[in-house]
Amino acid sequence: MCNVCDDKMMARRRFLGLAGMGLVAGSMSLMGGSEAFAAGGPKTTLTADQALAKLKEGNAKFVAGPQLCEADLLNARAKVSHGQAPWATIVGCADSRVPPELVFGGLNVGEIFIARNAGNMVDTATMGTIEYGSGVLGVPLIVVLGHQSCGAVAAACDAVTKGAKYPGSIGPMVKEIIPAVKAVKNMPGDLVDNAVRESAKRTALKIASKSPIISGLVKEGKVKVVAARYDLEKGSVEFLG
Repeated sequence: MCNVCDDKMMARRRFLGLAGMGLVAGSMSLMGGSEAFAAGGPKTTLTADQALAKLKEGNAKFVAGPQLCEADLLNARAKVSHGQAPWATIVGCADSRVPPELVFGGLNVGEIFIARNAGNMVDTATMGTIEYGSGVLGVPLIVVLGHQSCGAVAAACDAVTKGAKYPGSIGPMVKEIIPAVKAVKNMPGDLVDNAVRESAKRTALKIASKSPIISGLVKEGKVKVVAARYDLEKGSVEFLG
């Protein structure tokens, strides 16, 4: 095993060991330069606000003049082959129409950490991914990206309003979105779209408050968690307050 891989594996083991002892969310800063949390290279220097501005700028470019240009992938790939320093984590829907790298202006390899599933929800694996991104890699910004006409949210709406049932693992997946649907059921406007927004906000709050790692970093002002909604027709991203 090469030195870089060996260092990464040892860092990960130390990180998981400390997390298991309940020390990760204590007074020790996860991004304070400790060798225990080394991730194979320098972390991003962007703050959460700078990362957010960069995403907004990229999305504006996508809306105004989307184009597919040839990225210098050969050099970009070589540059990040021994380490990564992503500056944003996107928790997005698995919907094929919402690719985060393109939505935010054609980002290259190594720029954003991504976790995708139907309905952009957070289970144990997704939360662990988010925690690794900010706790180990130093990602300052986490965005929960819902989107217009989300099928998973629409299914949850049908479960609430029509008593719809779903087979396999789809039912438990949809069940996690139902509280958001119930919260906006009597609001004016489109139920699905209202639920998309509410679900994204609730997921962002869950990340910021339920994870001891992320909540600690949020309190220290090192991480920001925001909710957003992508418009399939316009291509624009609205960041929700």
